[in-house]
Amino acid sequence: MNDTRADNSISTDVELFQLIMYTPTFTLGLLFNVMALSFLFFRVKKLSESTVYMIALIFLDTLLLFTLPFKIISYHLRDSWNLGSVFCSTLESLYFVNMYGSILISLCICVDRYIAIRHPFAAPTLRSTKKAAMICAVICLGTSAGTVSTFQLHGGGHISSCFHNFSKSTWENAGLFSALETTFFSSMAAMTFCTVQTVRCLRNRRKPDNPQTHTTRAETIVMTNLVAFLVCFTPYHIAYFVYFLVKNNIIHTSFQQVLRDIVQVTLCWANLNCCLDGVCYYFVLKESLEDPLQNSEKTAMRKL
Repeated sequence: MNDTRADNSISTDVELFQLIMYTPTFTLGLLFNVMALSFLFFRVKKLSESTVYMIALIFLDTLLLFTLPFKIISYHLRDSWNLGSVFCSTLESLYFVNMYGSILISLCICVDRYIAIRHPFAAPTLRSTKKAAMICAVICLGTSAGTVSTFQLHGGGHISSCFHNFSKSTWENAGLFSALETTFFSSMAAMTFCTVQTVRCLRNRRKPDNPQTHTTRAETIVMTNLVAFLVCFTPYHIAYFVYFLVKNNIIHTSFQQVLRDIVQVTLCWANLNCCLDGVCYYFVLKESLEDPLQNSEKTAMRKL
């Protein structure tokens, strides 16, 4: 979340940073997400549980990416937003709702891999494309309920600035704060556990007569996804946590403006995940189709 500021101004350095970051994030993110979707729809002959989750993730990421140009415009307009309050609230809903929808879908992909690799005998019962589609639908519907909160970010009435200058009541909403922080940190814990267990299982399956000194491609993919998730989302949620405490006078500091800028910068940084998701899954699909893996690694990759 962003914040209301006494002088209602945006730090010039932060605005420049956002412009530099959002332009390539939007361009490259849209490019790689479209390429990944093209591979999924035109090259993958049969949908799996993983591809269902990938489609949902790419869809959510793409919707978020479409809000970035308007986010740049909003900071440039500062207190002169003239595109309408409803349109602003809709953009904010797409932005924040899809951000947390992407976090939950990323969790599902990680858990799905864990089940497939760690519990292969239970996997046929626990996994199916129908179940994956139902889970994606529940997540999309559940996160969409968050639009009730996003339409109240400015306290109702006329909106003069979009994506920032939220009302005091928004920052006093402990329920909203708890829901967002719990969603991320619980997802982070679950993904870390599943990734560690999955990598251990993959390493244990290496043939004793053919030891490998380097991690396999499957292990690299699993670890890369977790690292990208942590690097993109963790700074923002830590900054948001600290800033919420400061705004509610739970902790006191003379660096509130600095914290506010950090929240802005880390939120901008978090959007890189939309780009990285597309890049990662595009190359995963491209490699799996053009250069099939062999032996146990091929089997592991199929399960991913």
